[in-house]
Amino acid sequence: MIIGCLAGYLGSLIFGGKKRSLLLYLIIGIVGGFIGGFLFTQLGIGGEDLLWQLISATVGAIVLLFIISLIRGK
Repeated sequence: MIIGCLAGYLGSLIFGGKKRSLLLYLIIGIVGGFIGGFLFTQLGIGGEDLLWQLISATVGAIVLLFIISLIRGK
């Protein structure tokens, strides 16, 4: 959960910097973890340690926020 919150926070900072609630950071980070894990697996990169999990979840969170911004039209 800590990695999810941190990844959601970092992804939000990198993508747009908009303040969100802790729960929303957690949701963004968890969904981002699934997206990042899928992408990194398809690319054949990554690892099992916490740093790779954080990087993967953060990249996934950025992709998620990008998709949401496309849907919203912003």
